[in-house]
Amino acid sequence: MPRLSTNRLSLAYGSRRIVEELNLSVPDGKITALVGSNGSGKSTILKAMARILSPLSGCVYLDGKEIHRQPTKEVAKQLAILPQNPSSPEGLTVRELVSFGRYPHQRGFGSLTAEDRRMVEWALVATGIEAFGDRPVDQLSGGQRQRAWIAMALAQGTEMVLLDEPTTFLDMAHQIEVMMLLEKLNREQGSTIVMVVHDLNHAARYAQHMVALKQGTVLYEGNPTEVMTPEMLRVVFGIDADVIPDPRTGTPMCLPYGLAEQPAGASPSVVDSEREDSGEPVYAAV
Repeated sequence: MPRLSTNRLSLAYGSRRIVEELNLSVPDGKITALVGSNGSGKSTILKAMARILSPLSGCVYLDGKEIHRQPTKEVAKQLAILPQNPSSPEGLTVRELVSFGRYPHQRGFGSLTAEDRRMVEWALVATGIEAFGDRPVDQLSGGQRQRAWIAMALAQGTEMVLLDEPTTFLDMAHQIEVMMLLEKLNREQGSTIVMVVHDLNHAARYAQHMVALKQGTVLYEGNPTEVMTPEMLRVVFGIDADVIPDPRTGTPMCLPYGLAEQPAGASPSVVDSEREDSGEPVYAAV
């Protein structure tokens, strides 16, 4: 049985239901990419898996136990999450930020132990930012800053890391920098990584498992070759696209060429414009 899974999980914000009776298992030791259009429930599911959002019904299981019944610190020793667009106090150094990842292992307001300091330095080296340890986080480039946040998650010493849009607002070079780092962590540390990704080609290239969601329901699931098909792109994203092998990796690449024809009489759908938890739906025709 996988370490992280959901059973008939339903999620809502107020009266607005986002996810209905979701059954999802996260493969251990792999990178899993959650994909889907805006408002499909990707970020909401990630928050429930990290114990940030309580379920309306159903359960999230971590190591066979209901995650929402476990103490916060105990969960944080097993699982780390990096939310969208995290921010830190002005002037905080990279090393200070990364040291916050040791909080679940500390007692009371004690200072860092030798083990805590060892883990902080290991996380800095693992993410390639040891040279920036004493530099303020707000003076880093976008890719370096995201590496610092990932280092904080790694310093928790967990085997599972959840990331919500880890490449948001990064330029192309920094996006690749972050994705290659996650690939390295999975390969060298055996980390189980779950990430919400908008770039389908990134998802197909760097993940070994893809889950395509629509309106809080899993429609397609499997390895990228099985999931990334013209049919999935038409049904889930409403686009017509060719899917060809990447000339370097052989993984599937999406080449959109138009919008899929909508059924006669189809009405505009409600999407959330990247804020699935805001409770403020934005209406858009798709």
